[in-house]
Amino acid sequence: MEYSSSFIREPFLRRLSRYDWLYALLLTMGALIALTRYGPYMDYYEKAILVISVPSAAWLGWHWKSARWALTLVATLSLLAIWLYGSAINNGSSVFLLKYVLSSQSAILWMCALFFLSTAFFWGGLLFKSDLGYSLGSKLCWAATLLGLTGLMVRWYESYLIGIDVGHIPVSNLYEVFVLFSLVTSFLYLYYEQRYATRTLGAFVLLVISAGIGFLLWYTFSRQADGIQPLVPALQSWWMKIHVPANFVGYGGFALASMVGAAYLLKDGGIMADRLPELELLDDVMYKAISLGFLFFTIATILGGLWAADAWGGYWSWDPKETWALIVWLNYAAWLHLRLAKGLRGRIAAWWSVVGLLVTTFAFLGVNMFLVGLHSYGEL
Repeated sequence: MEYSSSFIREPFLRRLSRYDWLYALLLTMGALIALTRYGPYMDYYEKAILVISVPSAAWLGWHWKSARWALTLVATLSLLAIWLYGSAINNGSSVFLLKYVLSSQSAILWMCALFFLSTAFFWGGLLFKSDLGYSLGSKLCWAATLLGLTGLMVRWYESYLIGIDVGHIPVSNLYEVFVLFSLVTSFLYLYYEQRYATRTLGAFVLLVISAGIGFLLWYTFSRQADGIQPLVPALQSWWMKIHVPANFVGYGGFALASMVGAAYLLKDGGIMADRLPELELLDDVMYKAISLGFLFFTIATILGGLWAADAWGGYWSWDPKETWALIVWLNYAAWLHLRLAKGLRGRIAAWWSVVGLLVTTFAFLGVNMFLVGLHSYGEL
């Protein structure tokens, strides 16, 4: 039997260009330099995470070209900030650049402002059918994401400047995880924006990001929460380095799905129907976002159980945070089960994804505000 050449695809590695391999080489060199220079300050688990991050970042950059230059730019800006901190040349331009742009607090504040502006331009594009509004909204979202990620990287370095015993990955308190949540959600949106060649969903997804940024700013200025503090004993564990990021990929996926669900309901109800993508596209994005979020949330829940066994001697204690994490998991497990087994789609699926955000928000934030348990180190 003969096959048409159009159905024969080269193996994936053979489809990679020299630039793809150069990108992977730069990642490898960067990891080797980091291990050589900062290896004495890292434990075995941190070294393992660094090594694993190289093929992971390479794979991401190979499949999503925009991530390649984005990660390269973040690395460049982060290294520039580290050089400015360590440079003996304290000229005015260096101090200005570090103080007002690249220090963690400054970069994160720029991120907040740019996310707000991105939201405004996306809504301008949606309401006035303006390609310029969509374009500026997308560019500002990229800028906010890159500066926010740079801010987290620099904050990680700044924690070690305070003291070797203080240094830690910046995912240990509400301030840091709200930054992480905003970045994960924006990265997921930007991926789907390019994957489906539509920017109209930005107006909806940026709303939930802006809500998180609004809380972050309130929390920062009312509690001076942007200061770097030593880890409390409960968080002095390598489990935190993998449990928390996995958790927030889950939260980001669920948040994205809820906003897509809101767009679906408007489209289905005839509101701005001519400006929103087709219902089939919205349904597909919602399903994929929940699937990705559920995968990472499941991994995070398993890791949380292992962490609990290591810290408290038991895998499960029905702590309020654990209980609500289980409720979130069951909620999306039921959604996916009905989707795959019964073909759940349409308004019911969309409403479920919207309401699911309320459940997730309480598990993420409400538990810290209103309930007391073993996880109360992050209370308001």
